[in-house]
Amino acid sequence: IANGDDQSPVDIQTKEVKKDASLGLLRITWKPSTCKEIVNVGHSFHVNYEDKDNQSVPTGGPLTGMYRLRQFYFRWGQTDDQGSEPAVDGKKYASEVVSMKEKLKSNKYSNAAEASDKPDGLAIVTVFLKLGLCNENLKGVLGALDSVKTKGEQAPFSGFDPSSLLPKSLDYWTYNGSLTHPPLHESVIWIILKEPITISS
Repeated sequence: IANGDDQSPVDIQTKEVKKDASLGLLRITWKPSTCKEIVNVGHSFHVNYEDKDNQSVPTGGPLTGMYRLRQFYFRWGQTDDQGSEPAVDGKKYASEVVSMKEKLKSNKYSNAAEASDKPDGLAIVTVFLKLGLCNENLKGVLGALDSVKTKGEQAPFSGFDPSSLLPKSLDYWTYNGSLTHPPLHESVIWIILKEPITISS
């Protein structure tokens, strides 16, 4: 619902952020063996995961129950200061890495499609990318793009550890929001990591 109360993305105003003492540390465990394929979707590329044994799950923070890694993807813009969808104090970043998780069947839902319109169905962890030094951890995934040059192409892509794309600190902002693309369901627990990683231009 585009005019809902919890639409995303948002511009986080750090002076207005309220601390919630009930929220604990965020813990993220991702297993490279669950990485399966890379797909060109036209405006971006997705790296998809198949985690049948619940090996790639984040816990803690605002999450209750268990969420399983489904995919991650990059967003970028036409300029270096308009790549990310969320902003912080009016500032956007050059890019962002978005990892989407679905709530597990053992808790409530059988798959992402079923979870996507439920208030707690999806969790998204976002890492900002700022211009800086070349990031060696990005080379593995960026090097795979040659195998998916046109929209709709997909190729096997295994063994990539997405935890290599996380910053040292997992301090975060969190809010309940929506998907940023149709059908805009307000079903997402957003977790925005405060510390960006770097990428060269």
